[in-house]
Amino acid sequence: MTFKLPAEFLYPSSVEKFKRTIQTNLRSTLQGAEDINELFGNPAGDPGYFGPKSVTWKIHSDLPSMLVGGISSLLLQTLHPLAMAGVADHSNFREDPLGRLQRTALFVGTTTFAASDIADRSIETVKTIHQRVKGVAPTGQSYSANDPKLLTWVHVAETSCFLRAYRRFGPSYLSPRECDSYFNEMSVVARKLGATEIPTTYSQVLQYFRSIRSELGLTEQSVDGISYIINTSNSTGVEEGLRALIVQAAIGVLPRWARELGRIREPGELEGLAVDSAMRAVATLLRWALGESDVLEISRSRALSPLGTRAA
Repeated sequence: MTFKLPAEFLYPSSVEKFKRTIQTNLRSTLQGAEDINELFGNPAGDPGYFGPKSVTWKIHSDLPSMLVGGISSLLLQTLHPLAMAGVADHSNFREDPLGRLQRTALFVGTTTFAASDIADRSIETVKTIHQRVKGVAPTGQSYSANDPKLLTWVHVAETSCFLRAYRRFGPSYLSPRECDSYFNEMSVVARKLGATEIPTTYSQVLQYFRSIRSELGLTEQSVDGISYIINTSNSTGVEEGLRALIVQAAIGVLPRWARELGRIREPGELEGLAVDSAMRAVATLLRWALGESDVLEISRSRALSPLGTRAA
């Protein structure tokens, strides 16, 4: 007797095809060609800078809100004339925006999830690159990417936007204590990069933004950078719609003072609600399609494995 399998067991459903398409496209876009087992799998028992129970792992493992927070932080960083001059003079973000996105994602990923020695090497690589990033801004001020104050600005811009995006679009609630813990945990990365006077609580971050406001401003380079981030796209159709939604969600995550300083249009109340609702729905869909990331699974296995064994 010949047993014939039903068709649904032989061919993936349209739902499974959809999930695989998202997994393949989005993960490969952000991850690049890196060997994640090599980067995140060993040595066993090493929790890295933070470990699986940290707030940093909780926030940084949610890809949808990290995408929104990352775009928001790029917009915020343009408002510092010296930071923006460094990007304009030394970055190839126009010619290779995907490459820059992958390098940023790799740095955040390794310093968050990898073992301590790999995270240390990632930081040393960035510091070496920063040695070449120096010059004179259009304002006439000299800048250096290894300037402790500029490093603090970039760090606070990133972490504050990651947190704001997670609180708005993330899958779970963050208590005030967890918000403080996040800034305190992430100060380790900033300190190792060379930043100083790093705010380590939510209230200190708010105070930091108030204190640095006089150093911020909208330059021609800033306008060019903001316009590029918001308007430039090589996507079409559904991909372009998703990109536009993430950008609008990122604008909504910015503090109001930053939108005003950057002359970024303030969304109307109904428009803002519509964007937030759509982004929450898309974030839920992406989490369902992606499932738990391989990086998170491998990193957790390494961190929780007994010392002296191989986690992957």
